[in-house]
Amino acid sequence: MKDLPAKNSDLETLIAQCRGGFPEKSLYILELPIFNPENGFPFIETNILPFREERNLRFRGGVNYAAAEEGARAQNCRDYENLSRAGASQTSLSRAELIKTAQKLSPDILGLKFNIETVKDIEKSVSLLKEIQYEVNIPLMLRGCGDDELDKLLLPALADNAAQTCIIAAANENTYKEIIPHTARKHFVVLRSPIDINLAKEINILSSDLGQPLDKILIDTDIGGLGYGFEYGYSIIEKIKIEGANDKYLNMPIISFACEEALKTKEAKSDSFPPPYGTLEKRRLMFETAAASAIRAAGANLIVINLPQTLKTMKGLD
Repeated sequence: MKDLPAKNSDLETLIAQCRGGFPEKSLYILELPIFNPENGFPFIETNILPFREERNLRFRGGVNYAAAEEGARAQNCRDYENLSRAGASQTSLSRAELIKTAQKLSPDILGLKFNIETVKDIEKSVSLLKEIQYEVNIPLMLRGCGDDELDKLLLPALADNAAQTCIIAAANENTYKEIIPHTARKHFVVLRSPIDINLAKEINILSSDLGQPLDKILIDTDIGGLGYGFEYGYSIIEKIKIEGANDKYLNMPIISFACEEALKTKEAKSDSFPPPYGTLEKRRLMFETAAASAIRAAGANLIVINLPQTLKTMKGLD
């Protein structure tokens, strides 16, 4: 058995610094869709470098990127080189190289999204986690695929096989009964509820009743990526921060996936807009940075980021 890197024990210290009122600074999680290379690393969706074995890119977001594959690969590689100074010369990275390069960008936490599609993929995900966790020297967040029925099985399996304390994301009203018994022993858990302060408190109470320590709960109130859904979402975060000062069931760190939602907007996905809109790359960076900045001002303690350029920008604001 390999020894775990010492820095994996820093997660509890990082989260402990997030308690109490509006944060002076936020923690940044750089998330990599790590399981399925074809679905997890389309340029148009995440702007994260693909695995070396990927060859055929899908038609995503109204844009056929296959025609511009080589140029996109080279540009993405240059972006990573400039930010991380990794010195890599190849135009695509293997999974191990990707994780190594992502860590050189110095996120506070590395997020791994297990974007599986079937129950058969769960065993493969566990094997992948066992391999990866010894190569990561910063704290980890392990995230499911977002399908409730799959996450009921996937997240307990990941929690049971994680050798160190991790953030497990996410449980909701449909899945917490299956997930909490596996996180209560040592892991932090993200509890997601619709954009409502009362529902956030309710799932915190219910999870606590199942044994999840209150100091190992992270609140995710969900949020839109643009417009009214975004504005209402960050107003709920502000309310929770205020109410949490006198309520132990709301006085938890808040984690936000607003950046992911911002990148789902058509302006951040499609390259079919006229020149005044700017390039797709710049629009994506602008949308994610705007979302991250607003959610930071609202009081989010942990912000999940997808683009390496956004991470550099946000860390420069601290």
